[in-house]
Amino acid sequence: MGAVELLVGAIASAPAAPEPYAALAELWQVRRSELKESLGEDGSFSAALAQAYFLFLEGDMDDAVMALGSVTGVRPDVAWGAAPWFGDARFLGAVSAAALAEACLRTLDYGHDLDTNEMRERFAPWFHALDVVSERDPLPESLAAMARLPRACGRYELSFALCDRADAVDRVMWTAVARAATWRVMGDLDQTAAAFENALLLDSANWSLYLDLADVRAGQGDFAAAASLADQGLEYEPREVTLRAARAAYRTRLSGSSDDLSALIALAPELANTSYRNLLIDYACAGPKLPRRLVAKARRIRKN
Repeated sequence: MGAVELLVGAIASAPAAPEPYAALAELWQVRRSELKESLGEDGSFSAALAQAYFLFLEGDMDDAVMALGSVTGVRPDVAWGAAPWFGDARFLGAVSAAALAEACLRTLDYGHDLDTNEMRERFAPWFHALDVVSERDPLPESLAAMARLPRACGRYELSFALCDRADAVDRVMWTAVARAATWRVMGDLDQTAAAFENALLLDSANWSLYLDLADVRAGQGDFAAAASLADQGLEYEPREVTLRAARAAYRTRLSGSSDDLSALIALAPELANTSYRNLLIDYACAGPKLPRRLVAKARRIRKN
């Protein structure tokens, strides 16, 4: 394991260099049983990266890519995807779309900012893998999940291309949601709304889609539509606290209802997403002719 750690350090310094991988492969060949035991007990970063390569050597491409995705999520500042094995035809020809999609999601686990030129360069091998695997194995749900990585990196055209490829096979709700998310990041609320409307056509009983579209309409300033959409969502999930809070906020902004603002104040502590909670409070407190005392009470919640 000491040798493994040293070799992983060499890989971190030059991820595309073949020599450390050749040394790891030789080590795996002569000490496989010992390494398997040690890797199973070692949860270190070095062990995880080495295991990704060893899984590739064993022909387990799906677990290999998911392990690399986890490593990349922790440290995206290194171009781990430049590893020779990651661009190998054996890997690209065998890894499943579902596993690559899961690996993409793992790269995003820690919320690092990937929308920079440096990150786009580091993730270039991932973008190539997405292109190859999505063409070979175009599962719509997997392609929709894959689209999150290029979107996070500011590669919007690739995100849309994956959605187009998915739609050519079958139109599913998740692809429409992926399109909506990309348009939203780009700041085009009209296209975002249109994509969410398409998603609702594909899954009209999905309460979260009504909430998503309601939030977009609120962002466009159409609080009547936002409140109506929240009402429609509540027909499918009447106890959903986020929908109830959104409806109360949008009604308050629309009509200046003290009862709706009081309802929002009561629901606010149950909202786990504080930034969304604060946005709803801001919308509501801008409603017409609201009692100052009630507005002050709502704003105190926002500060906590």
